Amino acid sequence: MIMDEDKKITHIPVVTEQSLQFLEPYINNPSPTGFEWEGQRLWLDYIKPYTDTHFVDNYGTAVAIINPDAKFKVVIEAHADEISWFVNYISKEGLIYVIRNGGSDHQIAPSKRVNIHTEKGLVKAIFGWPAIHTRSGEKEEAPTLKNIFLDCGCISDQEVEALGIHVGCVITYEDEFMVLNDRYYLGRALDNRVGGFMIAEVARLLKENKKELSFGLYIVNAVQEEVGLRGAEMIANRIKPQLAIVTDVTHDTQTPMISKAAQGDLACGKGPVLSYAPSVQINFNKLLVKTAQDNNIPFQRQASSRWTGTDTDAFAYSNNGVVSALISLPLRYMHTTVEMVHKEDVDNVISLIYNTLLAIDPEHDFRTLK
Repeated sequence: MIMDEDKKITHIPVVTEQSLQFLEPYINNPSPTGFEWEGQRLWLDYIKPYTDTHFVDNYGTAVAIINPDAKFKVVIEAHADEISWFVNYISKEGLIYVIRNGGSDHQIAPSKRVNIHTEKGLVKAIFGWPAIHTRSGEKEEAPTLKNIFLDCGCISDQEVEALGIHVGCVITYEDEFMVLNDRYYLGRALDNRVGGFMIAEVARLLKENKKELSFGLYIVNAVQEEVGLRGAEMIANRIKPQLAIVTDVTHDTQTPMISKAAQGDLACGKGPVLSYAPSVQINFNKLLVKTAQDNNIPFQRQASSRWTGTDTDAFAYSNNGVVSALISLPLRYMHTTVEMVHKEDVDNVISLIYNTLLAIDPEHDFRTLK
């Protein structure tokens, strides 16, 4: 950020054209919960030149490390998995019924194209829905988990099974990344692979700007957040960090049918969102606020009642308490195939994490009462 003559903040882009050459295929690559490995491979290939070493745990969480021998450990974290579906039942007529893998939205499913992942490769299918001409009655039946179904062009369960489809196969939408009006990144699974992209960009900035850190930095792309923060829970206990900065998405509340009184007044394009919640350590959060102010990074504030619903909760309550904070990226249309984030917000989240790392003193005691 710089200040112009009228004292307005002028945005300086952080994401480069080369970065976007990674972001697009990374967003497009399916990484459903429990099946994240191909996306993790792409992520590691991108971040390796900017870090010293890496490891992957038993369930697929990928960790790239700078200064691996340092005793004081700081984590910056995002989650790699996307919501999806599981094959649950195949009818004799060759239609496929599903259950959720994470918080998949049944209302957006009808008429969507999907990929069914099998050991024989991808099988194309669609979520079918009765034509408007055939639906009658005073009250139309809405899509529910009980009535949505997949059609892969087969006429029997034997044909379906011959394609390699079985109960437990995972299903993802095939929608892909695009830039909308030169302002928004749009696609499925921005929640939260855009977070993995942002923490990788932090590593790039540290390397390109030749910054030396006085602590070990663990850049964590965790699995299985969408089913209960499970990847973060496992990796927090393995790394045992002293500090953790988690990044995830939060709701832009400027579109219809969202209550600002309930969800807060948050907008794409107005900067990263800093959260107030029991799991967010208050003095660490104050450091984020000060860093944003010192570096002219616009930011917004959000309150969470009992928990953040992000991997922050898993890190904060691990290892007798890890000093943790959350930086969220405003996003429209969460858990749909057209999730949208503002390009400038992405830059500003990267800048805020980067500058916060430069402000961390391993000797600092974040306790309020000592």
